Amino acid sequence: MTHESATATSATARAETPAQTYANHVATLTSKYEQILAAGQSVLIHSGTEHHYFGDDRAIVFQAFGHFAHWLPVNRPDHFVLVRAGDKPRYFQVVPQDFWYDQSLQIDADLEPAIHEAFDVVRLSSIDGIAKQTDLTACDYLGPDPAWAAAQGIAQAKINAPALLAPLDFARAVKTEYEIDQLRLANQQGLVGHAAAAECFLGGGSEFEIHNAFLQACSLLEYETPYTNIVGLDTNAAVLHYQHKSRARVPNAQLLLIDAGSRVNGYGSDITRTTPSQHCHPVMDSLITGMVALELEIVASVKPGVAYPSLHDQAIAGVASLLVEHGIAKVAKSELIERRLAHAFMPHGVGHLLGIQVHDVGGHQRNASGGRVEPPAHSPALRTTRMLSEDMVFTVEPGLYFIPMLLDPLRTGDAREALHWPLIDELIPSGGIRIEDNIRVTATGAENLTRR
Repeated sequence: MTHESATATSATARAETPAQTYANHVATLTSKYEQILAAGQSVLIHSGTEHHYFGDDRAIVFQAFGHFAHWLPVNRPDHFVLVRAGDKPRYFQVVPQDFWYDQSLQIDADLEPAIHEAFDVVRLSSIDGIAKQTDLTACDYLGPDPAWAAAQGIAQAKINAPALLAPLDFARAVKTEYEIDQLRLANQQGLVGHAAAAECFLGGGSEFEIHNAFLQACSLLEYETPYTNIVGLDTNAAVLHYQHKSRARVPNAQLLLIDAGSRVNGYGSDITRTTPSQHCHPVMDSLITGMVALELEIVASVKPGVAYPSLHDQAIAGVASLLVEHGIAKVAKSELIERRLAHAFMPHGVGHLLGIQVHDVGGHQRNASGGRVEPPAHSPALRTTRMLSEDMVFTVEPGLYFIPMLLDPLRTGDAREALHWPLIDELIPSGGIRIEDNIRVTATGAENLTRR
C-alpha cells in the first residue's frame, strides 16, 4: 500500500466524528451478538472484580475484561453490559458512594454522549442492585469472576460458555472503523514516546530514564500502558520479555531495544524499535538496517487470503539471509532453515493479533465455532495461525538475537561448523534486534498504522 493510499484511508476514517464511529461500532456489536444469541437468550458481560494484595486493602491494578472493553471505553470494576436480542443494550454503571477514592468514570468527553445514546444506562451504587434490575438466573455470563456469577444462581453451563466465547473471540480479530481509529491514535502517541526514548538513550540515559522519557512523552502513568514496557540495553535486548529498568547508566552502550506502546480508549499499540549508538558493533549496526528492511518486506506481503504462518516463514528466511550475508553463518540459507539453525536466532513468532489485549484472543482459532490451528512444530511460539482478512489488525515483529542459552548447544555436534563462532562471540554483547509495526489488512494490501 502506498503512503498516499494509506493517508487517504485515514482521511476517510476521520470523516465521521468519534461519536459517530463509536455509535456504528456499538451497532455492529449488537448485530453480531444477536446473530450468536438464541431466541430469548441474554448475556451479562462483566468488566471484572477488584482484587487486593494478600492481607492488604490496596488494590491490584485493574484491567477490564476484554469483551466488556469491546463495548465500552470504561476501565472500572463491577460494570456490566446486558445484551438481549431485540433490545437496546443496557449498561449498568456501579458507582459506589465512597469518600476514600474518586469515583468519576474518566470517560472520553467525545464519547460520553454517544454512550448514553447507544445504551440504556442504569446507574447503581452497589453491585447488589444488579439482581433487582434483571433476572440473573436467566442470563449467560461472560467475565473473569465465575464465582460471583455462580453465587447469583447462574448455571455453570452458562458461565463463559464456549458456544458464546468462540465466535466472539474469533470476531475480535476484525476491527470496526472506531477500533482502527483508536489504534491509529495509540500508534501516533506511541511513536512520540519512542522518539523521546531514542533521544534519551543517545544522550546516555539509563533504562530507567529511557522508560520515564517514554511515559512522559506519551503522557502516561506506568499502569496505563497496554503492557509492561521492555527497555533493554545491549545484552538485555536479548531477553525477549526483559522486565527490569536498570538505574545504572551504561557507558558506551551499543544499542537500545524498546518494546512499548500507548493506549487510547482501551486499545493499545505495540511498537518495537532498535536504535544503535555510535559505539555499536559495525556488523550489528548493519544487521539493524537489514532487519528494518526485512520487516517492511513482510508488511508488503500482507493482503487478504494470506496465511499468517507464511509471514513467519518469510521472517525466518529473511533472518537466515542476513546471517549468511554478514558472515555469521558458513552454510547456505536453505540449510539454516532446514536444520532449524536460523530459528535459534529468532525463537519467537513474527507477531500476534492486536486490539483490546496486546496479545489479542482468537489467534489460533480455526473458525467461529472453535477448534485450533496449531503453530508449526518448528515455531511453537507463533501466536497466530489465522488466514488474513480485511480489517484484521496484528503486529509484524521479526527479531534477530544472540542468546547464549540457545546458541551454546550449537557449539558442539553437527551445527558447530555451520556458524562463525568468533564473530558470534563478538556480537553477543550487542544483545539483539526487534522491529515491530502494527498492521491493518486492507481490501488490497496493508495499512501500516505505525509508519506515516
